[in-house]
Amino acid sequence: FSDMVSRNERFNALVQTAKRFARHEDSVLILGSTGTGKEVLAQSVHNHSLRAENPFVAVNCAAFPETLIEGMLFGTVKGAFTGSTDKVGLMEEANHGTLFLDELNSMSLGMQAKLLRALQERLIQRIGGTGYIPIDVRVIASCNEDAYALSETGKLRKDLFYRLASVVIDIPPLRERLSDLKELVWHYVREHRDMAAQPVDEIRPAFWERLEKHSWPGNVRELFHIMDYALSVSEGGVLTGTEFPGYFLRLQQSRP
Repeated sequence: FSDMVSRNERFNALVQTAKRFARHEDSVLILGSTGTGKEVLAQSVHNHSLRAENPFVAVNCAAFPETLIEGMLFGTVKGAFTGSTDKVGLMEEANHGTLFLDELNSMSLGMQAKLLRALQERLIQRIGGTGYIPIDVRVIASCNEDAYALSETGKLRKDLFYRLASVVIDIPPLRERLSDLKELVWHYVREHRDMAAQPVDEIRPAFWERLEKHSWPGNVRELFHIMDYALSVSEGGVLTGTEFPGYFLRLQQSRP
């Protein structure tokens, strides 16, 4: 949780909620747009939990095609299909630890049903296998859209939503907590002092002004990407306001 830096009351309240529930076994559902730090929060909950000594396995549900995600989660048996091998699934790898299902809302309804059954029965079956494997995992899931609205429109199974939403944590976007810019930037500068030719110890007003004018569609991830660039090109230990990637400067010039 030490990486979750903020002066925003709403943000700090959700961090305290996450801390309180980290020691419990409740499932956690994290909501927030892309780049807000959902996986960092999930890792923090795991590291603060009673399962901290066991695996934390993250699965980006949007990164795998529908034909592969079932095998990735549950594992496969050699001969189940052409080219298949005996392979442990990610749910099995996470046994006694935490399984983080990122962007759960990108998973098909059919796969959601299979996932729900595995979580309820605490049993999985590898593709092509005949036996069942007991699992003990705590699930933390995330959605980059309103999960309740998705459940109402049928894009997210209601039974899965209620299974995972024991605790719901909604991370606000960076544009709603611009007061955190300075704290986040200085935190990043301190943590990455070796990226600059000379450690940065001064940031001039022009640099802050450019940051505050931006709408931050990529949230904290975008801010840290920009800071990567700024530190790499900085000189003399000072950020003057010119150390920004080209796309960022062009975007600001094109806006009224």
